[in-house]
Amino acid sequence: MAAGGFLLRRLRAPFRSLALNALMDAPRTRGMHDGGGPRSLSIEGNIAVGKSTFVKLLTSTHPEWQVATEPVATWQNIQASGTQKDSTSRGPGNLLEMMYQEPARWSYTFQTLSFMSRLKVQLEPLPEKLLQAEKSVRIFERSVYSDRYIFAKNLFENGSLSDVEWHIYQDWHSFLLQQFANRLLIHGFIYLQASPQVCLERLSQRARVEEKGIELAYLEQLHGQHEDWFINKTTKLHFEALQHVPVLVLNVSDDFSENAAKQEELMRQVNTFIRNL
Repeated sequence: MAAGGFLLRRLRAPFRSLALNALMDAPRTRGMHDGGGPRSLSIEGNIAVGKSTFVKLLTSTHPEWQVATEPVATWQNIQASGTQKDSTSRGPGNLLEMMYQEPARWSYTFQTLSFMSRLKVQLEPLPEKLLQAEKSVRIFERSVYSDRYIFAKNLFENGSLSDVEWHIYQDWHSFLLQQFANRLLIHGFIYLQASPQVCLERLSQRARVEEKGIELAYLEQLHGQHEDWFINKTTKLHFEALQHVPVLVLNVSDDFSENAAKQEELMRQVNTFIRNL
């Protein structure tokens, strides 16, 4: 990241966007729940909070569940289409790295790709085994909703997205979510919670090259966005049904990668949460 790229800046006044109708008529106590069928959940949390470790734990504990990981590889390897002006430079581009290095230049482009890649994952047909199961589970690592209400929103507020870019992003985001409303149902959010300081330590440990310039200030911004949505309930959500989706908050400040007792407790809470959806 360029020096100061993600330093805290004076927040802009929130952009007024048009409120939309609910994604669907859904019972208030059941969020976006559609009755029977597979339960779809999204794992949310800050950068380096431990989502990948948590996903591995879910997969090993419940191999019968379908778990879709975040499409990071797509962001790291943008293949040239062969239509660019300079035909001699057809190598792949790492948009994730480009965004961190020049956020003002690449944030809108990155958020567009991020949303589309998540949308494709969430729209993939359900496997036959999930359709036939009495109460099957499908889990996503982040969602099209946190793409907007956590990451894109934060980029706008710290100045990396302009007013025009934020307006355009919200416009097509709302339109596409309305078009695919019934196929983007989320029945519950699992919020992995840890302090920004803990996330920074874990980020340093995993040493992903694109993230080497991330500063504590940026992680604090994202932590605040997560807390405002899932804990304080102050984030303005433009889809009424989304406001009533149940949230399971799991504190993962302590390292659980090798702690069997902590892993068992986390899975107990997840199982109880899903049974009650």
